[in-house]
Amino acid sequence: MTAGVRSAAQRPPGRPPQPGEEARAAALAALAQRLGDRVSVAPAVRSQHANTTTWVANQPPDAVAFPSSPEEVQAIVRICAAHRLPVIPFGVGTSLEGQVNAPFGGVSIDFRDMNRILAVHIEDLDCVVEPGVTRKQLNAYLRDYGVFFPIDPGADATIGGMAATRASGTNAVRYGTLRDNVLALKAVLANGEMITTSRRARKSAAGYDLTRLLVGSEGTLAVITEITLKLHGIPEAIAGGICPFPSVEAACQATIATIQSAIPVARIELLDALQVKAVNAYSRLTLPERPMLFVEFHGSSAGVEEQSARFGEIAAELGGGPFEWATKAEDRTRLWQARHDAYWAALGLRPGAKALASDVCVPISRLGECVTATQADIAAAGLVAPIVGHVGDGNFHLSILVDMADADEIRRTEGLLERLVERALAMDGTCTGEHGVGQGKMKYLEAELGDAALNAMRSIKAALDPQNIMNPGKIVTPA
Repeated sequence: MTAGVRSAAQRPPGRPPQPGEEARAAALAALAQRLGDRVSVAPAVRSQHANTTTWVANQPPDAVAFPSSPEEVQAIVRICAAHRLPVIPFGVGTSLEGQVNAPFGGVSIDFRDMNRILAVHIEDLDCVVEPGVTRKQLNAYLRDYGVFFPIDPGADATIGGMAATRASGTNAVRYGTLRDNVLALKAVLANGEMITTSRRARKSAAGYDLTRLLVGSEGTLAVITEITLKLHGIPEAIAGGICPFPSVEAACQATIATIQSAIPVARIELLDALQVKAVNAYSRLTLPERPMLFVEFHGSSAGVEEQSARFGEIAAELGGGPFEWATKAEDRTRLWQARHDAYWAALGLRPGAKALASDVCVPISRLGECVTATQADIAAAGLVAPIVGHVGDGNFHLSILVDMADADEIRRTEGLLERLVERALAMDGTCTGEHGVGQGKMKYLEAELGDAALNAMRSIKAALDPQNIMNPGKIVTPA
């Protein structure tokens, strides 16, 4: 047996492909012949290419491949298809629901070496990139052109990974999610064929919308090898700051009023009092330890001043304030970096605990109710779980700090998560606003969408991936 390859007895039961060890070894030998030392079966490398961000178990692949071109991706997929070996795309591993795990073994395709920016079309406000390009890398490259890519999930994720998980983040309230900012994709299907889902035109009525089908499919339908993205002009002026509130409910009502007033807020983020306490300690800030909104406005100098003033008035009407502006770039950067570091800050509240990050999304009219009820549920369960939220679109996150040696605490955490999703669905929301389904939230899809929708998904999966080799064990199980 090839070194580093697990025996069949170590793999979980299920219906995805179970190639024999000879076939598995033959596939890895063929990959090594094609890619040389850009294939690794080292245990440490394999472990790094499975889930490492939450309490979802680490399930490493049998090997990790590092292609440098679309043709090499095609070759990898064809070899895996010939030997019925699973294929798992990998960006930088920041996904939170086990999307990069390999529960049935297989080959992780790491896009580290496919990180080129292929074209920038300033006149059309779009660019073409390979999947291994990260969002910070892209924006650093675009800065001199006077444009930027607005999707900001916090982590410096790859564009391919962001497309695969339909990422969004702090700017989504104004600029939308990845779904709204991808014009076209190139991707390798399970049989090794390359498809182009669309062209660079801003709209099209030509056939099925394959672009939207693959965005958010988490590698279960195809492997993305090229992404064409919309770009936006860098705003003339950016202003924003922080505003404390007497309660989470008041902060949420201020958010609703701001959006209903047609104020074009670019970012509006909620931190509850516990999360503010964690941020202060981690980022060395001195913010009032009360529920708080971080806000930002983009536009002309006069426009952002007017928008900020109007937001301040709304906040004051709901008991919030004072609204403290941060007009200097370095001050804004420090605040938003603190917001992006909220996950790491939360860990400091309980050293040694494991952080379980989860999210739901509800209509914004129900947001305050949902967050307040969730806080009461956290307290009743005796757990520590600060809350942050992209409240402009009704999405909020918990970072539950769990002692993994305490079976009762794990049980209480699991119960809290079940009730969180039940609460969101009862409010006509969703089990995940942006983390995706992966392994962690598969069990909720039936309650959210129903059998008919799941069967439609299974039919699409079976049509595009009849051998079930494309990231099996994620989103839906085969019929």
